[in-house]
Amino acid sequence: MRKTPAAVISTVFFAVAPGTVAVLVPWWITGWEPRAPLPAWAMIPLRALGALLVLAGLAVLVNAFVRFVVEGFGTPIPLAPPERLVVGGLYRHVRNPMYVAVFAAVIGQALLLGQPSLLLYVAVLAIPVVSFVRWYEEPTLRTKFGPDYDRYRSQVPGWWPRLRPYQP
Repeated sequence: MRKTPAAVISTVFFAVAPGTVAVLVPWWITGWEPRAPLPAWAMIPLRALGALLVLAGLAVLVNAFVRFVVEGFGTPIPLAPPERLVVGGLYRHVRNPMYVAVFAAVIGQALLLGQPSLLLYVAVLAIPVVSFVRWYEEPTLRTKFGPDYDRYRSQVPGWWPRLRPYQP
């Protein structure tokens, strides 16, 4: 796929999918109303950590989407997948940076807003996400990219980033 159509499709998908999961649903759950389930002195560092997680999640998500277009010549949408295996940038540290970023952004909102219900939401959300990765994405990537994906998968963890980048 050419880069311009891939970029346009990815931008729309970015607004719809992560936008719904990481922004709209947390808003529906919490109304983005801050609460203080702990004393004020304890909430200050939690809110700061939460803000950091939200910003880091957004940055990682944008970077991962751009990487699909620039390196993979495709999109994160299964109907318009990348032509090349994406193993650069943050994908050198973790195989699923988009999902990790969304989880981090929602956990960040839980801390920032003092809303433990968002932690339950992340736990429930993880079940279909991890299942989708395990039973659809990984077999599909293995079929499409063969030994290159097997080598990548054996060297790069799926959910917890490695410190030293993978060297293909």
